Amino acid sequence: MWDMFINPSNLFFSISICLMFFIGILEVFLLITGLSSQGFLEQFLPSSLDSSPEMIVDHQSSIWIQFLDWLYLGRIPVLIWLIIFLTTFSIVGFLAQSIIHHVFGSFLTVWLITPLVLVVCMPFVRLFSRWIAKIIPTDETTAIHSDDLIGLRAEIILGTARLHYPAQAKLKDRFGQTHYILVEPEADEIFVQGQQVLLTQRSLKGFQAISQ
Repeated sequence: MWDMFINPSNLFFSISICLMFFIGILEVFLLITGLSSQGFLEQFLPSSLDSSPEMIVDHQSSIWIQFLDWLYLGRIPVLIWLIIFLTTFSIVGFLAQSIIHHVFGSFLTVWLITPLVLVVCMPFVRLFSRWIAKIIPTDETTAIHSDDLIGLRAEIILGTARLHYPAQAKLKDRFGQTHYILVEPEADEIFVQGQQVLLTQRSLKGFQAISQ
């Protein structure tokens, strides 16, 4: 195990697990002294990763912002997300290299295995972050994420919606708050003004829906 840890092919995985332990120890020390690194880390988040309903349902943001949101950055404390990422990245990396070494008798070069592991670990980072987001306590709030609107009924209020050509719709969430969103059909159909539709999934421009 130690040979795998110090092998140059596993450099980034070894650094990641060391950073994870270092951050954990540092945070314990800061908590003992009455300090915290959380506020410092939060300032590096893009302002678009906001928890307010108005910001969340805005799908005109960049692909990068949408990707960060998909990873649950901004929905859980950055420090916790960073620990999840570092742990997942190192575990997936060591596991992959162990399998490769067992099959081929040698490790894959660090510059080839690192980007592969980075891609593979992202869905797991999202999964673990999503679990943590459901566990950690939060202040009582009426702010919701756009995913929470899926499965609700909306009314087309402006324009005619066609596939890839959304129209404006409105709906109320479980708190009674009204949201104005863009909706397009999931299939090749037409939504007219005044029609009730059921939101099924998010899209780049807003939401997709089926007729009711």
